[in-house]
Amino acid sequence: MSQYPTQPGSSPAKAIAIPAENVWRAKLTDYIELAKLRISVMVLATVVVGYLLGSRGEFNIIVLLHALWGVGLVAAASSMLNQVLERRTDALMPRTQNRPLPTGRVTSLETILFASVCGIYGTLHLMLFVNPLTAFLTLSTLIMYVAIYTPLKRCTSFCTTVGAIPGALPPVLGFAAAGHGLTLDAFWLFAIMFLWQFPHFLAIAWMYREQYAKAGLHMLPGQLPRKYVTGSMAVLYAIALLPVSLMPVYFGVAGPVYGVIAAAFGIAYLIYSIRFLRDETRQTARKLLFCSLFYLPVILTTLTISYLNT
Repeated sequence: MSQYPTQPGSSPAKAIAIPAENVWRAKLTDYIELAKLRISVMVLATVVVGYLLGSRGEFNIIVLLHALWGVGLVAAASSMLNQVLERRTDALMPRTQNRPLPTGRVTSLETILFASVCGIYGTLHLMLFVNPLTAFLTLSTLIMYVAIYTPLKRCTSFCTTVGAIPGALPPVLGFAAAGHGLTLDAFWLFAIMFLWQFPHFLAIAWMYREQYAKAGLHMLPGQLPRKYVTGSMAVLYAIALLPVSLMPVYFGVAGPVYGVIAAAFGIAYLIYSIRFLRDETRQTARKLLFCSLFYLPVILTTLTISYLNT
């Protein structure tokens, strides 16, 4: 049994006994939150897509599982180290102030040690059981995200562009894990992921722009940009995404069914971006965000099915 006082300064006699298993359950929950499990699952889903496209019909479930384990550990390490660096700014924003580090439920030292174990072991696992290229790219993703993107958030809105690079690499990691090197197909995967992120993250950044500005984070141009700036950027990236998403058809990677679906969903993504531009409100930003979350799995799933049937 563990004991925690009902409030700071309370006497041991008034302490409430809490079962040890509940303490460990709470600690496990905190570490899962630090690892950003939902984001990690999305990352691993794109790794699977990349692996299927890069396997050229030589599917090896054992190699894929090794890749998912190693990439998953490094992705968790990236999230944890990112939150260590941002613990003070997280404490200033309502959307993040209840995270384990700002509240003190987990210490920075604990997090750094656990993240280091995950990052080092995950990289070595990829090196030994997948291939050196995948290990190198995965470690590079961690370095770009933690050592470059995270500090830049305090300096310039260009951080969004920098952060989009590691954000677009997971399918490339899966492609590399297939063992056939990187080809132009891997580039189109990267390009689709890279461009998709901008309307997605611009919508989030606009919704929480005042919190970010208060915390000193430059997630939008000028922190609190003039009207139409954020919406215009979302529209431009949505326009760029349309032809890029159709390149797999042009190069024979995917069939016409994928082309029709990619065009339809690309136009929908653009329409929601235009609506956000015309009326920059929390409602239009949220709808753009939901559209982005619907767009990506549909496009990647259709691309994978089309590629395997081509």
